[in-house]
Amino acid sequence: MMNKIQISIFLAIILIFGIIFYITQAKYLGLNTPPKGQVTISQIPDQMNFNTSNQNQTQQQAQQSQQNAVQNQQQAPADSSDLAQYQVASATAIIKTSKGDITLVLYGSETPTTVANFIKKAKTGFYDNLTFHRVEDWVVQGGDPLGSGTGGGSIPVEFNDKPFVAGSLGQASKGDGKVQNDAQFFITKTDSQHLNGQYTNYGMVTEGMDVVNSIQIGDKILEITIK
Repeated sequence: MMNKIQISIFLAIILIFGIIFYITQAKYLGLNTPPKGQVTISQIPDQMNFNTSNQNQTQQQAQQSQQNAVQNQQQAPADSSDLAQYQVASATAIIKTSKGDITLVLYGSETPTTVANFIKKAKTGFYDNLTFHRVEDWVVQGGDPLGSGTGGGSIPVEFNDKPFVAGSLGQASKGDGKVQNDAQFFITKTDSQHLNGQYTNYGMVTEGMDVVNSIQIGDKILEITIK
């Protein structure tokens, strides 16, 4: 019979052979390391987080691009070649407001680009449902697509000898004497000679000064028609 020492040696030999067999089979079956290109389970969460982050970033960029496109469209400079078809020697504009109608004659000969720009916007419905965002004792101002006094694009100024008196139609200025806002217009309620040579004067109220004087901040421009 085997004594205790012999039994211990025999078990040790069996254990060693067992370990050698396991290592050999494990290496052969590829259990220690994943095949090339295979993602281990521990890597999956990081990869998923990375993908989610990229998707969120892509969505944010798309939303920002869309917002920029809208803003650029609102503030894009007027295309002078496109305005040629709207140029007239003279025209009548009727601003329909929530307080009543304001009728103006437009100085197409003296300010062709400014008038053509105004007519184009009126005929394409640009001003429909916009508001008067500024009202003071001497002036009312509206036509801003943003409604805050900061919207609109740019067109060149067209100074002339027409004096700014009560009822004069002018275009908001960019402040440099060369560029004016292509959307925002104002109507003076009093004699305003200090504006001469500083702003484009391109029309005059012929009917509806009572409406002009009744305008308050937030009143709507329902539409502008041209005759």
